[in-house]
Amino acid sequence: MKGGPVTWSGRTRAGLTAQDIVPHLDAPMPVWIGVGGSPYSVIRAARHGFNLMLAIIGGQPARFAPFSELFHQALTKFGQPALPIGVHSPGHVAETDEQAREEFWPAYRDIITRLGPSRGFPAPTRDFYEREIGARGALYVGSPETVANKIAQNLPILAANRFDLKHGMPGMSQQSLLRCIELLGTAVVPRVRELLATTAAA
Repeated sequence: MKGGPVTWSGRTRAGLTAQDIVPHLDAPMPVWIGVGGSPYSVIRAARHGFNLMLAIIGGQPARFAPFSELFHQALTKFGQPALPIGVHSPGHVAETDEQAREEFWPAYRDIITRLGPSRGFPAPTRDFYEREIGARGALYVGSPETVANKIAQNLPILAANRFDLKHGMPGMSQQSLLRCIELLGTAVVPRVRELLATTAAA
């Protein structure tokens, strides 16, 4: 997004004509389009020159690899420059794998049970949860080393260079959330960079 006056019309509110938007941007603001499963959204992001964010909340992350390939093909077709791809998934980081699993499970179970009927999926069982936090699942739950390894494993598969952890669920304690954020920044991110650098060197 480049900034400047905005002219817009739609059905949800009154239109805008040369509306000044403040604060003014010193540089273009990167815009990310979240994609959860529609190839049309991938193509739309490429057409408009927006970065792609793969929103992966269930199943094997590797199944989204064709979307990354489609995005690169569409960018070329539309004459756009190479743009980054990110991954956005839920998770929780704690001191140990067991602590992270136990802190996250009740909140995850409750929110998915509430959302399930509108989304068309059943309430999660503990077995389902254990599969999702496993090596091939979509949840990034565990110790810093476990979460870092999973991120470093999936980014190359998805041709992605950014990872956003959707941390925090209703019902989790503030203490566990703050510790998750701290571990993410101080332990997970440096370890992911180290693992990716080692892979690239090899």
